[in-house]
Amino acid sequence: MSRNVPGTARPPRGIADFQEVLGEPTVALTKLRELCFSGIPFDGGLRCLCWKILLNYLPLEKALWSSLLKKQRDLYSQFLKEMIIQPGIAKANLGVSREDVTLEDHPLNPNPDSRWNTYFKDNEVLLQIDKDVRRLYPDMAFFQRPTDYPCLLILDPQNEFETLRRRVEQTTLKSQTVARNRSGVTNVSSPLKSTPSSLSEYEVLPNGCEAHWEVVERILFIYAKLNPGIAYVQGMNEIVGPLYYTFATDPNSEWKEHAEADTFFCFTNLMSEIRDNFIKSLDDSQCGITYKMEKVYSTLKEKDVELYLKLQEQNIKPQFFAFRWLTLLLSQEFLLPDVIRIWDSLFADDKRFDFLLLVCCAMLTLIRDQLLEGDFTLNMRLLQDYPISDVHLILKKAKELQDSK
Repeated sequence: MSRNVPGTARPPRGIADFQEVLGEPTVALTKLRELCFSGIPFDGGLRCLCWKILLNYLPLEKALWSSLLKKQRDLYSQFLKEMIIQPGIAKANLGVSREDVTLEDHPLNPNPDSRWNTYFKDNEVLLQIDKDVRRLYPDMAFFQRPTDYPCLLILDPQNEFETLRRRVEQTTLKSQTVARNRSGVTNVSSPLKSTPSSLSEYEVLPNGCEAHWEVVERILFIYAKLNPGIAYVQGMNEIVGPLYYTFATDPNSEWKEHAEADTFFCFTNLMSEIRDNFIKSLDDSQCGITYKMEKVYSTLKEKDVELYLKLQEQNIKPQFFAFRWLTLLLSQEFLLPDVIRIWDSLFADDKRFDFLLLVCCAMLTLIRDQLLEGDFTLNMRLLQDYPISDVHLILKKAKELQDSK
């Protein structure tokens, strides 16, 4: 029986309950959602499996799982070949000739369709991704450690393909050209996230190895290439991080081996639901982030008018704190195990992230006494460095708010 450690949520529903629902030929989604909402056990890879179903990666019919997984993982290998390997440099003795420099196409070719032009543009995005993924969860060693399953397609010593890390090291483009930062995402970073003062502090892994952050970098780079309309926006690294960590620590080694491909597709599905938060031109539309931030305040007004008026009186706008809470699904406000527990409930929410608004509201009402007494400066500090670490308490309060509707 696991103990309740301060700062962590209570043990979830029994493993047997999950096994019963997942043991059926067709998974009953409503039952599964209900179980997952209360927290998913890590044991036996249950969380990894449930998240794959909740994020619409795996269908409800179990008979389709193995063929779908094979198809998607093969597709991901194809993406690697087309987007990571081919633009890189391969050994000529493998019969792969250098086609990237010809009379028609060369590094100074101004044609927008030039492969070199694309390569340089990609490097701008890659530099931003690289900067962000290297500092992913710096308080944990996990992302700096080597993966047990390095990408053999890329790291096979016979090939000497250019890895993304080497590509970043070789490029001389200035990362200032990437102007995709969104205010509030990382400009007030959580004190939980201390960033090492320089990248040189990171250990360099020997040839043939790759760190987990490099896998995350590849996932984000391929996502950016396949989704040019949004490409990469700062903060996406904070969304992919907990997904990849969960799949890459799956106790089932058969699934763990494919953590990269599975994370890519689950991340893509999740982004299809929350991508509007990252698109600046949609901020003020009904599907944009401004509307959702205002919804946090209108919900608070309904549940606790005194606290709402106090925040209004002090001119504490929701974008000062709720922008980061909502856009990053609270991934910067809590330690990773607690973020994962919150995401159990968020992914299980059949109204898709309506519950997130209630969690934000619960976070405000749980510190109402301090907020009512505090001045603007003190209250801003409370909201940008949230003081309560017991996520079970927050989720319980959010559920009460939901039930009181």
